[in-house]
Formats: sequence, structure tokens, C-alpha cells
Amino acid sequence: MKSKTDYFYFETKARRELINVTERVAAVVAASGIQEGMVLVSAMHITAGVFVNDHEPGLWEDIWAWLQQLAPEGPDYKHHRTGEDNGDAHLKSILVHHQVIVPITAGKLDLGPWQQIFYAEFDGGRRKRVVVKAIGE
Repeated sequence: MKSKTDYFYFETKARRELINVTERVAAVVAASGIQEGMVLVSAMHITAGVFVNDHEPGLWEDIWAWLQQLAPEGPDYKHHRTGEDNGDAHLKSILVHHQVIVPITAGKLDLGPWQQIFYAEFDGGRRKRVVVKAIGE
């Protein structure tokens, strides 16, 4: 079995940002030489997430609104007693999850026709990282 690990680093300018990482993950898979296996894409921070969905602007507006409704920004989180102001970012991360596993078939990402891999930042403005680990034969 082969494996390849790579890291993507982000320093977003906005507090909340969405980054399509599909092509970067595909490049790691290609460099790995793996023909059949899986690739894990995992945010290494508790205020960010990784997920698979469609890349359509109206959908993103709906997703951001839904996340804001479920975990609104505000000063009332108990977490803010620590001096932080990102309680909502922690909850949003739970809602979208911190990682995905995507199949590798015939040396390529095996995604559905509209699927893309996204990194979602909920508390940006500082350096963050994602681990990408391809495993297979």
C-alpha cells in the first residue's frame, strides 16, 4: 500500500470564507501514484470545516444563511468567557464537519458530476492548515 501526505495552508482575509480545494486535492492524488484508494481531507483547526457539495452561488448563500441561523454571531456564548469571540465558529464547524473521505478510482478523485471539495473558514485572519492523506494501491 502507498500513502502520500500533503498540507495546505490558508490565511484568509475575511473571517468567513469558502475555498474550493478540489484541484489541489486532485494534484496530491495524481502525485501519489495511487490508482485505487481513498483520500482524506481534514481541517486541522476547530473553527474550520471541510465538506463536499455543489459549487453554485445561490446554494452558498443558502448555506451561509442556514449556518448563521443555527449558530449566529453574538456575544452570548459561554465560550466567550475565555476572552474569545468565536463561539459561533466552533458550532459552525460541527455542523459542516471537519473532514471528508473521497474515493480514488483509476488514479483520480471519484466525485459525482457536481461535487467539489471545499474548505470553510469560520474564524479567519490567521494561518490555518488542512491535511490531505491519500492511501491505496
